[in-house]
Amino acid sequence: MPKISRRGFMKSALAMGALPLMANSSKSETLRFIHITDSHMDLGDSDSVDAMKLMATFINENYKDLDFVLFGGDNFNNNVIGNKDALVFKEIIETLHCRALVVRGNKESSPKPNDSIHLEEFKTLFHTAKNLKVFGKDWLYEVKGYNVLGLDSCIYGKNNGLYTEETLKFAEKTLQNKKPTLILNHHPYTNYWGGTESADIQKYVLGNSNEVQKRLFRYHNLILTLSGHKHIDSVKDLDHTKMVVTRGFVRPLDLDMYPMRYVELNGNKISEKLIYTS
Repeated sequence: MPKISRRGFMKSALAMGALPLMANSSKSETLRFIHITDSHMDLGDSDSVDAMKLMATFINENYKDLDFVLFGGDNFNNNVIGNKDALVFKEIIETLHCRALVVRGNKESSPKPNDSIHLEEFKTLFHTAKNLKVFGKDWLYEVKGYNVLGLDSCIYGKNNGLYTEETLKFAEKTLQNKKPTLILNHHPYTNYWGGTESADIQKYVLGNSNEVQKRLFRYHNLILTLSGHKHIDSVKDLDHTKMVVTRGFVRPLDLDMYPMRYVELNGNKISEKLIYTS
């Protein structure tokens, strides 16, 4: 990917496509949010920090009625001594006008050097939102009649991922309340890009996806999953569940055009589109 040159200023013009997808829906019945994944913010690359600031400015100016923003892992590269990169990321997302909900990716779960941020500190920094119910390394946020599940699919020190038994039981118990449910995690559930190398598939596809599909996807109230990791965009249906993998924020379409996904839920109806910061 060609390196994006440093910006002297951040663009703030309203981008095409920033209007709501279901403008006539009652706010009390509709859940509105943005999904951002794989931003890979790195203190060694000032452009990556500027890109995150641009993201916050863009959302605050153009999407004022969001319920929250979801960050899907590999949010920062976790490659400096101490927690400075985590604190910078936290400071930026706290400038958003709405709540930010965060899960880890393999970058945050593979701390280098050894005193970079680990799971417990990640939870202390990012699992603190009011009304967020934290169970182990996972969380549940209930809003407007929906379950928003943040599931940690990471394996310590590894790029590949899986759901632990604890995570699966937590998700199953939540789904049993029959509310429309969306799951945010890092590793996708299928080889949606059509990879042929076994090592590539093992690295990117959730390791126990077949079990997950049997145990979680059988619930008809699981209407949406949101993942990342591969940086390649995809929207596919698996029976009653829409599986979305959002293009990596680290892969801009052009100068200052960083990708995110805008989503609206109205009952079981899902409207979504890929948007860019400018």
